[in-house]
Amino acid sequence: MSFVKAIRSTALVLAASLLAAAAPAQTTAPTTWKIDPVHSGVEFKVRHLGVSYVHGTFTHPTGIVRFDENNLAKSSVEATVDTTTVTTNETARDNHLKSDAFFNIAKFPAMSFKSTSLYKEGGKWFLKGDLTLTGVTKPVILTLDGPAPPQTDAKGVTRSGFSATGTVNRSDFNFGTGFPAPTIGDEVTFTIDIEMDKQ
Repeated sequence: MSFVKAIRSTALVLAASLLAAAAPAQTTAPTTWKIDPVHSGVEFKVRHLGVSYVHGTFTHPTGIVRFDENNLAKSSVEATVDTTTVTTNETARDNHLKSDAFFNIAKFPAMSFKSTSLYKEGGKWFLKGDLTLTGVTKPVILTLDGPAPPQTDAKGVTRSGFSATGTVNRSDFNFGTGFPAPTIGDEVTFTIDIEMDKQ
């Protein structure tokens, strides 16, 4: 190879390397995950008469998580909780909770959450969004644990999950107004455990 050809060849290699370096890095598109209602649920607790806690659950939440692996802050969540599933393991109390004094399941059979932002602060991730309960929508902030590393089973289904904890005030949602604190505490603490399947 002549000296001139060698110089040209070297120049072409350098040019190709520069173009490759300048090209935008390939990114993975956000993925969609469906909440598995069978393996997900919500637990809550509220003070009774200022001396003890009453615990309850909701089952079979549904919804969609849009997960951005490249930038977690761009991920989002939309979820719905079936209020007809509320239980505190006491039939009379559960029927009272389902009445128009509280959840009014005949008119509002579900409550919903739609995220508006996801951010990290002090080493923890927080999910902010709008909670709609008995027709009233207010912002809430959830503290996240997860998401867990995805696992793929023998059938090829990929799963992940996360937990979220938060607190709401009943008074913000005009919820159970006939029973002010300390009869029933204003502050309700809850934990949401989600298992989700990649679509």
